[in-house]
Amino acid sequence: MAKIGETYEMIKIVEKAHMASSMRSGCLSVLATPMLVAYLEEAALEMLEKDLPDGITTVGTDICVEHLSPTPAGAEVRAVAELIESDGRFFKFKLEAFDKAGLIAKGTHTRASVKAEKFQIKADSKFDEI
Repeated sequence: MAKIGETYEMIKIVEKAHMASSMRSGCLSVLATPMLVAYLEEAALEMLEKDLPDGITTVGTDICVEHLSPTPAGAEVRAVAELIESDGRFFKFKLEAFDKAGLIAKGTHTRASVKAEKFQIKADSKFDEI
């Protein structure tokens, strides 16, 4: 299992579909904040998923990201998740993202481990009574 202080990094290339203008989160051809958040959440997920037992996964429960600088299409973004707290069920991460000019985002993210099948059944049956 991931240990406090452990980091996980992944590289993403900003594609046209990742632009604010494409995602309708803005009108400019720059990396959309929702996509940047997805990059960061994926880094945290990947750190945990490699060590989880069969039938267990993690779900995001909280994310707070400050998008500090724009990034154009074609740029490389490095998303970094560092595990800063864990009680065995909840995992809190420090998040940072960089392009070649430097820091473009920072924040925190919390994930909770769940029994995948049970969680999916709960979600799928949520509106059965309607």
